[in-house]
Amino acid sequence: MARPDSTAPVAGEPNPEKGGSTRTALLGAMFLMATSAVGPGFITQTTEFTIELGAAFAFAILASIVIDFAVQMNVWRVVGVSGIRAHELGNKVLPGVGYVLAGLVVLGGLVFNIGNTSGAGLGTDAMFGLDPEIGGAVSALIAIGIFLSKRAGVALDRIIVVLGAGMIVMTAYTAIVSKPPLGEALKNAVLPEQIDFLAITTIVGGTVGGYITYAGAHRLIDSGITGPDNVGRIQAGSVYGILVTGVMRTLLFLAILGVTVGGAQLADDNPTASAFETALGSIGGVFFGVILWAASITSVIGAAYTSVTFLTTSRTSRRRQNLLTVAFIALSAGIFVVIGAAPVDLLVFAGAFNGLILPIGFTVVVWVAWMRRDLLRGYAYPMWLRLIGLAVWVLTLYLGWKSLSGLSELWS
Repeated sequence: MARPDSTAPVAGEPNPEKGGSTRTALLGAMFLMATSAVGPGFITQTTEFTIELGAAFAFAILASIVIDFAVQMNVWRVVGVSGIRAHELGNKVLPGVGYVLAGLVVLGGLVFNIGNTSGAGLGTDAMFGLDPEIGGAVSALIAIGIFLSKRAGVALDRIIVVLGAGMIVMTAYTAIVSKPPLGEALKNAVLPEQIDFLAITTIVGGTVGGYITYAGAHRLIDSGITGPDNVGRIQAGSVYGILVTGVMRTLLFLAILGVTVGGAQLADDNPTASAFETALGSIGGVFFGVILWAASITSVIGAAYTSVTFLTTSRTSRRRQNLLTVAFIALSAGIFVVIGAAPVDLLVFAGAFNGLILPIGFTVVVWVAWMRRDLLRGYAYPMWLRLIGLAVWVLTLYLGWKSLSGLSELWS
């Protein structure tokens, strides 16, 4: 049984950790969600799909942002208003569902955190020429230091915001210099020359699936921004967080697109780094390293923090939760150092798990929104948001089916 925390925030009353503020906590939740959704895997996928589809990939980017809005606005609203973590909500809706959801999130989070640690190591290699294993280990130690600090929550929020903002600024500069065809991209966003459903499902699954779905919403609970009285803050946080995510995705796409339409031949072994170097010259490699490292370490933090919230409850002491997060990061880093990186098959397997997490968890969210007003403390859930959630729920079932197909192929 988790030990109660006497300093835990009272549901419905903003009570950020000592030294912080409600605004900082809300920004932290927004950027935690956004940076978790823009990790090293997303950077690689965006580059590959942009090279393959060109401006037509704009449609997939826009589709992923629209789906993000529908998913995250419902997840933040239900989790935030109820003040109950997703797996605990699941067990209240149907005993045992929450444990299944928690197991999937933690397993997927652990595997992907090995990949995130690897990405951080590659980032330090691009910046300083440091051995990736050493760079990954040092990056993990930095993340551990955040959770060992006396004001871990405040440090988490501020560092996530700074790194997220830095990623946006550097990517925006690269996008401007690469001079992408904005008109062509805008046209393809609404009238695509080619629609690639694989690209859409891959991007959606990688940016909404798994722990990413709940990163910001669970941070809201730990910050005490919960209950019907905080609906305005909750809605604003979800909307602005998705906008931050969308801006980063769009800028990265435009930066790569500007290089590829110019006819540049990108290196096969690291096309993203090659694109930044083509756009900016020798300094482009450093830019790429900084962006990759920032995306990776924020994803390390986001995956570890969110996974541990599924291993604990709202009654778990802050100190115990932080120590478990430290252990989670250390385990991920230790496995990375031993094996070098998460095996490709394992990453694919975890990716398929992520596709299962979304329909299971979102089914709970939609059910609570429609049927369990008692869990929402009497809050009258908006009908328009219920209908949007129901429509996207059907899509999550399709993504889940695709994930099961992927799992069956791996097992065969």
